[in-house]
Amino acid sequence: MLRITEILMDYENSQVGITHVPQFGWVLESDKRNVIQDSYELEIAKDICFTDKIYASGKVLSSASAQVKPEGITLSSMQYYYVRVKVSAAGEETEWTQTSFVTGLMDNKEWKASFITAEQESDGDDSKGTYVRKAFQVKGPVKEAFVCTTALGLYNFYVNGKKVGTDELTPGWTSYLKHLCYQTYDVTEYIKEGSNGMGAMLAAGWFKGLMGFEGLEKRRNHYGKNAAFLAQMVIRYEDGTEETLVTDDTWTGADSPVVFAEIYDGEVYDARKEIPGWAEAGEPAGDWNRVRVVDYDFSVLTGQSNGKVSEIEEVKPKRIFRTPEGDTVIDFGQNMSGHIQVTAKGKAGDVIELHCFEVLDAAGNVYLDNLRGVKQAVKYTFAREEEIVYKPSFTFMGFQYAKIVSFPGEPALGNFTVYTLHSKMEPTGTFECSNPDLNQLAHNILWGLKSNFVDVPTDCPQRDERLGWTGDAQIFCRTACFLMNTYSFYSKWLKDVEADQTPEGGVAHVVPDIVSGNEGDNWLLKQGSHSAAAWADVAVINPWTMYLTFGDKEILKEQYESMKGWISFMETHAVDYIWNYKLQFGDWVALDAEEGSYFGATPNDLTCTAYFAYSTGLFAKIAEILGKTEDAEKYQALYEKIVDKFQRTFFDENGIMTAQTQTAHIVALYFGLTPEEYKEKTINGLLKLLEKENGHLVTGFVGTPYFCHALSQNGHVKEAYDLLLKDDFPSWLYQVKMGATTVWEHWDGMKPDGTMWSPDMNSFNHYAYGAIGEWMVRVAAGLEIDESNPGYKHSVIYPRLGGSLDYLKAEYKSVYGSVKSGWEDQGDKAVLRVSVPVNTTATICLDNAKEVKDSDGLNFAVVDGVMKAEAGSGEYTITFVR
Repeated sequence: MLRITEILMDYENSQVGITHVPQFGWVLESDKRNVIQDSYELEIAKDICFTDKIYASGKVLSSASAQVKPEGITLSSMQYYYVRVKVSAAGEETEWTQTSFVTGLMDNKEWKASFITAEQESDGDDSKGTYVRKAFQVKGPVKEAFVCTTALGLYNFYVNGKKVGTDELTPGWTSYLKHLCYQTYDVTEYIKEGSNGMGAMLAAGWFKGLMGFEGLEKRRNHYGKNAAFLAQMVIRYEDGTEETLVTDDTWTGADSPVVFAEIYDGEVYDARKEIPGWAEAGEPAGDWNRVRVVDYDFSVLTGQSNGKVSEIEEVKPKRIFRTPEGDTVIDFGQNMSGHIQVTAKGKAGDVIELHCFEVLDAAGNVYLDNLRGVKQAVKYTFAREEEIVYKPSFTFMGFQYAKIVSFPGEPALGNFTVYTLHSKMEPTGTFECSNPDLNQLAHNILWGLKSNFVDVPTDCPQRDERLGWTGDAQIFCRTACFLMNTYSFYSKWLKDVEADQTPEGGVAHVVPDIVSGNEGDNWLLKQGSHSAAAWADVAVINPWTMYLTFGDKEILKEQYESMKGWISFMETHAVDYIWNYKLQFGDWVALDAEEGSYFGATPNDLTCTAYFAYSTGLFAKIAEILGKTEDAEKYQALYEKIVDKFQRTFFDENGIMTAQTQTAHIVALYFGLTPEEYKEKTINGLLKLLEKENGHLVTGFVGTPYFCHALSQNGHVKEAYDLLLKDDFPSWLYQVKMGATTVWEHWDGMKPDGTMWSPDMNSFNHYAYGAIGEWMVRVAAGLEIDESNPGYKHSVIYPRLGGSLDYLKAEYKSVYGSVKSGWEDQGDKAVLRVSVPVNTTATICLDNAKEVKDSDGLNFAVVDGVMKAEAGSGEYTITFVR
């Protein structure tokens, strides 16, 4: 039976607040093999019965089930639209399948509201929270009501005493003066006929709060000095009339019970300062004053319809214990980002105070040094004798443990629950094998993503940093795109990458950029605040990776000028096609660095020029894909010149690399920069350098992501597995053996004796080295994208068996459905189980197959030395002799 299981809009199954006509797609399911869609019908209407249609495609003879974009549609603001799809394939036709979406404000000129603040201009250094409120009347029966809201700072919006929506830390972090997201909510169920009240709680957040590390010229008020709120509500009545309510100077404001809230240091809440009924009808008690209107450029507002931060998972504590030094500590058993909810009984004036941290020291005591002064604390003061349930609203912590500084009575496990916080993304990828350490590594990689995708892709979630370092985001992108549906998350962030580019096209080290022009006395950043190789290349590599993952050309179109600007920047500052520029991080924190240095031994000229070539080559492909022939030819010619210069500069006359480092060989091989006649020498050189380190890596940020690829792509799958499975220092599994639940910043963040690498830069939740997840999926599991037919429209399934594993399997939920690969090594034979989604095809390759015992109906033949077969949709079980 053929059926539609899901309709996608811009790769999401729900869109609330969208401000453009989305791309549509649908996932098909069938009990037959080799099913390709013959036709589809797509309709969009303003009503659920589809009597008021604004679009009807009719029967379209096409196999397209993704990236379907209706033309000639005009959408109205703050409105429900209903979508339905019907498909025919393999002689069957589906029933209509239906979904809906909600628009935001389709044009920023429609804003009638003003930003308002309850703060004084002199409050720039004050971290207090504030209330703003307004009473209003609903004059009759309501058909529907919507509100668009945002803030300069953080906000929670309330109507009639109830928080609207489930989003957290809204509106998130963007380059606020160039790009600010607003959120749209359906508030029909929140309002009532007659008297109503609405309001918002505001806090400093990223906008005006303390952000950045020591040495920057300023560490707060990066974008402004006052938290402000914006809201525009439309109420549509059953009689056909409409009313718009806005924030303006008739609203009033007061201090809230949040007496202190900062991203780094946590939240202090004094329940004695609560004002009952503050967001309800009537006139609440308290010291209310007229708000002040704040000027802001409305042209930079963007509707955010997906990917907002939410509470995702509930984590219960594992134990409460006393340390040797006498501290009472809660262990939640998992390093993560989130906030703690406390349930407790107390009397007036009682205090709950918790300090969050990542690890215990060698003696089993609280270890705070790696937080670099950050408090990560929550403090609650009781107003009266009662039982309360409290969790902070305007901060998040990176932690596994919490020290109980103060608590009324004896704390018990039932008093505490963590709610993890990260951008809402659908989980899409899974990995499992017979090696429990590898499974734990996969777990750690996933939790590193969860912990560091709190609205922007941060380096770490705990210390005085938590910044959108572009290098971390770049090297982890392919792994992230497997694990989660990152389309909305990365699309939003890439707008800030572009917004923060220099006029020449240079790309900031961190995005949103709070460093450029603010370097101060920071010993590192005052050497240069933008345009480091591997970091800045995020501008090209991340959109390209999204194109591969989703088959989406729109992201390439949207980011095209940003990509082109970055390539032009490198070209402008290259000398005879050798690119280098000011501060370069190089092979950051590589183990072949000189004592006391963070900079690896691979020369910057080599790593910079390698990335110059790689990104330019990708951009030439992108121009060709988008039909920009002139640019494609221009940048392909540039690419070839860079490659020629790289080869003449970094290989001697005997074909030996001039830089004898692991990373030099890795990037030359993986980026395709090695002359064909020198490939064998280069891979042999890498193997010798690996042997020199007793089979261990000594690579940093540049070399590590591609090490296993460089080996497996050149006939050394065994060595790649050997490297992956090392479990002594330095290795991925060393951290697992040390009890890690996330990936660490340093290979030996914690040494075997429990002592620490260094207090100044030692995160235990740093996803960058988790980029190995990409190899585990693409090579070990063999789930590979066909670049010429991306988005898994055509998959290449070519798992490489090894590592003394009995079995290994992975699954990815693509825009077409789930593609699966799983193998069992049964000694004299192997079994491969594959699932190919409906409306897609795959090439299935068998690793070192001598004979196919059971082809499950497929026609295998040896092509280029590999046993291959072409497969349509369906599930297959293949048995072969190796």
